[in-house]
Amino acid sequence: MFRIADGEELGYGDPAVRGHSFEFRINGEDPGRGFLPAPGTVTVFQPPTGPGVRLDAGVESGSVIGPAWDSLLAKLIVTGATREQALQRAARALAEFKVEGMATAIPFHQAVVVDPAFTADPFRVHTRWIETEFVNEIKPFAPAGADADEDESGRETIVVEVGGKRLEVSLPSSLGMTLARTGLAAGAKPKRRAAKKSGPAASGDALASPMQGTIVKIAVEEGQEVKEGDLIVVLEAMKMEQPLNAHRSGTVKGLTAEVGASVTSGAVICDIKD
Repeated sequence: MFRIADGEELGYGDPAVRGHSFEFRINGEDPGRGFLPAPGTVTVFQPPTGPGVRLDAGVESGSVIGPAWDSLLAKLIVTGATREQALQRAARALAEFKVEGMATAIPFHQAVVVDPAFTADPFRVHTRWIETEFVNEIKPFAPAGADADEDESGRETIVVEVGGKRLEVSLPSSLGMTLARTGLAAGAKPKRRAAKKSGPAASGDALASPMQGTIVKIAVEEGQEVKEGDLIVVLEAMKMEQPLNAHRSGTVKGLTAEVGASVTSGAVICDIKD
């Protein structure tokens, strides 16, 4: 670097092209919920091994990943003599990669390495392929041991809007959080369904946080009239900011958010009432 800065020649040409490699960033994000940051505790961390597999990691079983830090947990680098071999090795390595306790991007990587657009020769992906063409059918993260066949009466689904995208957030109905803040407990029966099921957007007054994070900006005041899509607050987690927008038009009520306050996933930010 010093010699080049002094005007000297590099001294060698390009290295010979040999083999093919993929790098997978194992982030603490939930691809089933629009890649929202997902801090938590790594209860199990069992990386893959084998020919052509390298792992650079900064965590282990028991590591606590807080919302104040970057979401990157590890980098998985897989190499093969050809792209096809590297893809095969990558699919195997990702299938063997076991991380429990928190959401990671591993299911997304598993889906990509077998997607026909990515495996084709020549491949048909581009820099906006994920946003425009990739069909994301990945289910939201559920902790190991969660009852996948939970009764519909055991969960309550609310809808929030983040960055212009409508997201469903599933909460245990025992929390009673949404009912208390929306006024549904006064007589109207909320629509409930199991978290694993999808359906039309639910309605309601409550605007809830889709993730654990810190409030860094509040764009409205108590009693302010807002329109659907207007910015309410900005959350920050794992060095990423997530705008939280109004899911309906109405009047802001019950706004208790404060800049610098930490919120949990599912915590109600405010109500938006007619």
